[in-house]
Amino acid sequence: MRRLGTKATTYALVLWAALSLNFLLPHLAPGDPVDYFAGDANALNADLRERIRAEYRLDGSLAEQYGRYWGRMAAGDLGTSVRHSRPVADVLAARLPWTLALVGASIVLSATVGTALGAAAARRRGRRRDLGLLGALLVVDAMPGFWIGMVLIAIFAVELGWLPSFGAAPLEVGAGSAAWAVEVARRMVLPVATIVLATVGGTFLLARAAVVSALESPYVLLAEATGLSPARVLYRHALRNALLPVFTNLALSVAFLLSGAVVVESVFSYPGLGRMTLEAVVARDYPLLQGAFLLVSVGVVAANLLADLVYPLIDPRVRRHQAVGAAA
Repeated sequence: MRRLGTKATTYALVLWAALSLNFLLPHLAPGDPVDYFAGDANALNADLRERIRAEYRLDGSLAEQYGRYWGRMAAGDLGTSVRHSRPVADVLAARLPWTLALVGASIVLSATVGTALGAAAARRRGRRRDLGLLGALLVVDAMPGFWIGMVLIAIFAVELGWLPSFGAAPLEVGAGSAAWAVEVARRMVLPVATIVLATVGGTFLLARAAVVSALESPYVLLAEATGLSPARVLYRHALRNALLPVFTNLALSVAFLLSGAVVVESVFSYPGLGRMTLEAVVARDYPLLQGAFLLVSVGVVAANLLADLVYPLIDPRVRRHQAVGAAA
């Protein structure tokens, strides 16, 4: 019980620090969101500027805005977007599903492909196929995501014409129909492939190192000595324990994937949180930026908390360690 209370306090402090930075960072950025309305700093008189500031709760000192910010957070009010002239919650609700679909599919594919390739390379460690796969994935991992996206667009959208290169849903097909779902899936192929190619190298290296370490463990050598087939030893004994660091890495990579979506969504004009965040930065839309950062912060903390809670369930050694600690 004490351990659970300590974890809750730690995550609460982390969330408080993240939300405080969420408030401060947009205010430290250069520019004034009021200028977005006119495009010229001198186009609005002082009275009109103050009215706009009051309407979007940008008036008062920084301390006063910080107090109102926490008051709104407690009431679930994220404010009104300067750029969209709509409640921030409505804008986020419209963009969040697209990013969840994009990042969720990318996480699953990156983890699956990276782990499978890492296990296969570890089984043939030191051989030509292992070294070739290792070198190829290191080269791909060194490529920036936006460049990978541009190459995929040039090949599959421009040259071959197989896939669309922008947007998330067709305008000419009614939402909810089977044809609409197919078109949405087609528009996700290139962005998902970009994120997977940009992240699969890290998963591959981690899985390969974990499987190589597991294959050299005494329990695996004992399994080999009993006459089990190499495939059974790999997938039933070595890979099962090697998946534990891969799972932890996936939980910790949520922040990277969400931030990486900014670049990918911008390249493919994908209407998710990443592209919305970039548009909010250009418009100096403080309320919308704070709402986007709030979602990312809560998502990262929740992912780490989930990993902290689930890890003992998949690793008996952690459960035994906790039990011994509780008894002591």
